[in-house]
Amino acid sequence: MKYKNLRIIGTSHIAQQSLDEIERAFQQHKPDIVAVELDRKRLHALLSDERASPNLSAIGKVGLKGYLFAVIGGFLQRKLGNIVGVKPGSEMKLAVELAKKMSTKIALIDQDIEITLKKFSIRITWREKFRFVVDVFNSLLFKKKVLAELGIGQDALDLSKVPGKELVKRLILQLKKRYPNVYDVLVDERNKIMANNISKLIHKFPDENILVVIGAGHEDEVFAMVKKSMQGKVDII
Repeated sequence: MKYKNLRIIGTSHIAQQSLDEIERAFQQHKPDIVAVELDRKRLHALLSDERASPNLSAIGKVGLKGYLFAVIGGFLQRKLGNIVGVKPGSEMKLAVELAKKMSTKIALIDQDIEITLKKFSIRITWREKFRFVVDVFNSLLFKKKVLAELGIGQDALDLSKVPGKELVKRLILQLKKRYPNVYDVLVDERNKIMANNISKLIHKFPDENILVVIGAGHEDEVFAMVKKSMQGKVDII
């Protein structure tokens, strides 16, 4: 997605297609600034090949539920990454490494991971936790039915590619419907933070090409928010 000097790439954290798109974007557009969906802690973990999941000592900071979410989420991403041969977060790491190689400015636009996980611990409800158990159970026993409800053919699911926009939209709507508090913490609030940080970059560097690398689930909303701020319809904090 492109608007004036801004270009946004929506990625999948385990898709080879995302790596190819980032390399192509650097070659074709030669960005002056690369903004990535990372904070300092996750960047350090990626560059040092450490696991981004917090250790037990972090429970006091992020809460037990936030800790468990990070551990389970990290485990699932690594398992899926092993299937396609791409480590989770490889596209973010590639964007940072290419930026360093080209002496391009790097901007970290996401919220601190500990703040996100702490909010998750506080705001997730018992209803959402129960629904999570039900959804996991259904996905294991009724996989075809679950995929069909999302409009996905079992043979059409390709983890090496970024999901199409319609599928991403359906998944986000499903998340918002069944897990409203989780959606607010993991998607909506972070979208606003990232859009705000991108808008600040545009205003501070109006003549420089900015490449943004974020997850496909954030792409459309962040782009819309940034565009509104550029048109003066939304104030920048």
